[in-house]
Order: sequence, then structure tokens, then C-alpha cells
Amino acid sequence: MSRSTAARAAILLFALLLATACASSGGAAGTDQSELAVAASPSPSASSRFPVTVDAANGEITIDARPENIVSLSPTATEMLFAIDAGDQTVAADSFSNYPPEAPTTDLSASEPNIEAIAGYSPDLVVFPDDPGDLEASLTELDIPAISLPAATTLDDTYAQIAQLGAVTGNQDSATALIEEMSTDIGELVAQAPTASASTTFYHELDDTYYSVTSETFIGQLYGMLGLRNIADEAPGDAGDYPQLSSEFIIDANPTLVFLADTRCCGQSAETVAQRPGWDQIDAVTDDAVIELDDDVASRWGPRVVDLLETIADAVETHVDAAGS
Repeated sequence: MSRSTAARAAILLFALLLATACASSGGAAGTDQSELAVAASPSPSASSRFPVTVDAANGEITIDARPENIVSLSPTATEMLFAIDAGDQTVAADSFSNYPPEAPTTDLSASEPNIEAIAGYSPDLVVFPDDPGDLEASLTELDIPAISLPAATTLDDTYAQIAQLGAVTGNQDSATALIEEMSTDIGELVAQAPTASASTTFYHELDDTYYSVTSETFIGQLYGMLGLRNIADEAPGDAGDYPQLSSEFIIDANPTLVFLADTRCCGQSAETVAQRPGWDQIDAVTDDAVIELDDDVASRWGPRVVDLLETIADAVETHVDAAGS
């Protein structure tokens, strides 16, 4: 499999993970973040005491002692672990865990996990997104505790997962501080962003075959927080939350802003978009409002979601003001 094909497969796998999570998650957008943190972790007085039990996506998980050999099979979980000061406890991460730079990236696969390879790191905790088969059962047979952190569907899901990781790693104080910092930063970004008019629309591109996201997805909700209208919400038929649009549909929709989340996987840029047949008719192209995103930041629901929202807010400030909205 070529590098570009593998990267595209990873993007579509991410979309599938989010779609699955949308069908099963019980997280509510209006839930108070502090309530989520408390519900997902032990009482503050026991923040560093073990055993601890959390109610994770894979059920009640009890960790008897502070883990020192964590294996992460999720790029998002890896980012969370390092952000809550559990990086020195993380001994191995999957092949897509490329951030932060000091992450212990290996050739471990989350989609096709090799139990023997995982066990070779002598883990006392394994973090995984979704079970592709018998991963958890195999870990249970080896008496290796594991916690599932599936794709988030709301920001509250993200906060809850950070709190859970804080509890099971003995880093609850750092986790709580991270949640508060993210919540504050996001609140400020939303409050300071200019109000987008009803005519301000956007197109978010997952890959160069025009897969996109609706407002029901985690990514789509971020745009909605800034008042942007999603052209993918008008996709014809029962296209689901990750519709494949056509070039003609996008041209006709004439989005004000275009966000490219396929700059790495598919080599897309403002320049390549401008060369697409008929796309020189789109306002976003003629107004230089094609924003190149980092694929990884745009496909993960961890701490760097603040960076993604800031990029979107900057684009709104620059191009919505220029349009006189």
C-alpha cells in the first residue's frame, strides 16, 4: 500500500470511527464539563490513590496501581497522555501516533493489533479507540487492563476522556487543569470571533474525492460554534454524516470558505483546488479563502482541537470581515 493510499485509508477509518461513535455515544453537548470530570474519576481527595475505577466505553475498568508501562493504540489518546503529564509512563504508541515529537511511536497497529507485539512491552495499561475484533478479550486473558476511548462526538466527550485518563494514570490534577484550560480557550475563541452572517458557508474536505462532514459530526460542531453554515448539510439523498459530495454540487453551493483536511494525505492545497475544473467560480477560491489544515489536527479530538478551532476562527475573522459581514 502506498503512503498516500494508507493515509487516505486512515482518514476514512477516522470517519467510520466517528460515525460509529455517533450511533453509540451517550455524551450530550450541554453537559457541564466539571460534572463529566467528576463522573469519570475518583473523588479529588483520592486523585492519586489506587485502585481506581472508571466507567469507560468498554465498561467499568479498575486499575490496581499507577501504570508505568502504558501502550497507546490511539493517536488522540497519545496526545492526551502527554498533555496530562503521563508521557513518561507511556512506553509505546501506535504507528499513527506522531505527536508530540517525543511520542514513542512504533509499528503497532490499532486496526490490526498484534497481541504478542503489544504484550512484548509488558504493559500495565493499554488504551485503544475501538475494538476491531478480539483485542480486549485477548488482553483480558493476559491480565492486561485496557480502556477504550472511542471517537468523541462532542467536546464534552473529549473532556470526559481526558478526565478518565487522568484518573487511571494518577494524573488527575493535570487532567483537570487541561480541561479547564481547553474550556477557557475555546470559550474565548467563540466569544471573540466575529458573527458570521447567514450567507457565510463552508466546505470541509476530508479527501480529494470530496468526502466531507455534516454539522452532526464532531468537526462539524466546531464550525457551528462560530456560526458557519455547512454546505454538506444539504447533500442530496441519505448521504449520512460523512457524505461524498460531487464537484458540481460544491461549485453550485459556492462556499465562502473552503477548509482542506487533505493536505498531507492527498497533496491538496489552495493551488491545486484553484486548478480544479470550474472551481474558479467559487467565492472561496476567487477570494483566497481556501484554508490549508493539518490533517492530523483536523482529525483528532484531543487537546489540539483548540488549535483547529483557532484556525477556523482566524479564517472567519479574516474573510468574513473582508466580505463586510
